[in-house]
Amino acid sequence: MVLRKLTGVFSIALVIGAATFAVAGVPDLDKSTASTAAGVGVTPVMYNLPNGLGATFAQARTTTGVVNATITLTVLDGGMVPVANYSANDMWLQPVAGVGNFNACTGGTTADLNTNASGVTTWAAPLRAGGWSTNNTQIIINGAALTSNTGLVLRHNSTDINGDGAANLADIPLFAADFYGSYAFRSDLQYDGLVNLSDIPRLVSGVGAVCP
Repeated sequence: MVLRKLTGVFSIALVIGAATFAVAGVPDLDKSTASTAAGVGVTPVMYNLPNGLGATFAQARTTTGVVNATITLTVLDGGMVPVANYSANDMWLQPVAGVGNFNACTGGTTADLNTNASGVTTWAAPLRAGGWSTNNTQIIINGAALTSNTGLVLRHNSTDINGDGAANLADIPLFAADFYGSYAFRSDLQYDGLVNLSDIPRLVSGVGAVCP
């Protein structure tokens, strides 16, 4: 009887130990957290180019001016322990599917650096991407979306209006149609709530940008 009890206790200990081992060092999508420096109630827009020469996150815009939209992600495992040195290549941004044609170049939206000792990494450098999106932006960790929120309030546009990975002459007719038509977010490149002359410098300087 004693041997049977000891065997049972040993089995339980093995199960608990295995469960602990299974979550240690593995990002937990519900416990890991992310936020933007812009804060609540602000809707920043990132101007991206496929060659990575678009706006930094500190140069994101709202209709009233420039706002810092730097993203901070804290990666924790199931035991709330920071996951250090997690690969930047396994953390990237992706708008929620829906309105728009956002298209990132290969590796174009990964985190700036591996996580530090506190499990923290950021997105501050320009993205390599084209197309546009008015949906929230999700953080993807190893192929799955962070579940601690429904996505960050962050929109995207680009001189690569058609989202084919190249800002070129094919995008000019789309801009022209929006310039003379009703308001279209995709061509509000300066993002001031209007498609007008203020957007043309970004359109002109962006032409020629392609994915590496």
